[in-house]
Amino acid sequence: MRLFKMAVVIDHRHGFKPFSRSQRCKLQSFGHLDHNIVGLPHTSFSYSFEQAFEADNIHRSFSTPCLSLTTLAGEDLSSSNPRIEIVSGSGAPVHALVVEVAIAMASGVHPKPLPSGLGGAYVFCNKSGNIAVAKPVDEEPLALNNPKGLGGKKLGQPGLKSSIRIGETGIRELAAYLLDHGGFAGVPPTALVKFCHTPFFSADAIAAKASHVPKLASLQRFIGHGFDAGELGPSFFSVASVHQIGILDIRLLNLDRHAGNMLVMKHNHNSYVAGVTADLVPIDHGFCLPDRLDDPYFEWLHWPQASTPFSESELEYVSKLDPFKDADVLRTKVPLLSESSIRVLVVCTIFLKHAVSVGLFLADIGQMMTREFCGGEEIPSQLETICSQVMASTLIISNEENNIKAKYGCEISAISFGDLSQVHWELFLENFNKLLVGVFEDKKYRN
Repeated sequence: MRLFKMAVVIDHRHGFKPFSRSQRCKLQSFGHLDHNIVGLPHTSFSYSFEQAFEADNIHRSFSTPCLSLTTLAGEDLSSSNPRIEIVSGSGAPVHALVVEVAIAMASGVHPKPLPSGLGGAYVFCNKSGNIAVAKPVDEEPLALNNPKGLGGKKLGQPGLKSSIRIGETGIRELAAYLLDHGGFAGVPPTALVKFCHTPFFSADAIAAKASHVPKLASLQRFIGHGFDAGELGPSFFSVASVHQIGILDIRLLNLDRHAGNMLVMKHNHNSYVAGVTADLVPIDHGFCLPDRLDDPYFEWLHWPQASTPFSESELEYVSKLDPFKDADVLRTKVPLLSESSIRVLVVCTIFLKHAVSVGLFLADIGQMMTREFCGGEEIPSQLETICSQVMASTLIISNEENNIKAKYGCEISAISFGDLSQVHWELFLENFNKLLVGVFEDKKYRN
């Protein structure tokens, strides 16, 4: 499925104008933003962001889904009416979400800032309650327009996690939704959108008044919930929910799966009683898919559910995962995501499939991916050790070690796959699969 743009322009005086009913409706796409945008000189963030959305920086494509929500031909898109566009994202749930937000904006609703978290996050609501959460990329932790006093850095610089750059958490939110095939883990509908004439935070007082400056943001369906996982003990959560979220986290090498970003779905009558398990909904995937192997954080690692066997449906789901097809999806639909991050997905998915095939539990797999501390020093995870051995066996380290150290200023234990040529990458995967067979056969025998 191709990417396309859906723009909704709102006129406060007359509401929505009649939709165009052409036989073949074309919806333009902002599917491919130029990677050089991140490197623009920053005399001011607002100026660089305007440059980012000039026509020459956007490769347009066309698709023909007939959800005719574009304005009539001749509509002046430079007007001061609020505007929301899908930059990347597709499907009926995403379209419905954007339409609901547009209607809320048409009724005069302004995004309300959320006090929690380290980055800028805003909730949109209607008469029924909260409907969506928007997170502008320029308000991420450490970003120039961060409203929580944690700003000052330019887009593209290392962020709170050095393996994830500032301004790139939004594209990872979208990637997590795209990779959650069939809603297996329950990631809420997510898109990358552009807002115009919408009041968000700006550190620049002049730019704050110039609401025509576009804001790129992730937009995610708000999930009504009773608690987050940190407010209830793990005994309240279903085994299936924990397994499904854990499988997603392992594939994405999630660096930040804490209790606060697993929401506990409401029971009927909002009751939570012993013996009745609740389902969890995962949110906040901005710190997944790092650009190199890193130390993940899995809150569920020591929960009892993680030490129970996978169900038949879960085993079938993992067996059908195709890391190379997933990689192509990300290259097509999330083109700003680096190749090194996409290769991390491939490595972790292959690792997961081998581990599950020999009967390892979720906790076993998560433990093999997590670093340990011994004597005050951080020890590489078993996954990192295996990858280092594979690189050594294919004589890649001798060619790439200096480049990796120079690029990241760290030891070889911080393994990046992005520096590998296609030939070396394919050779790595071949030897990686061979070594994993031996590693997991040994674990199977010991178990």
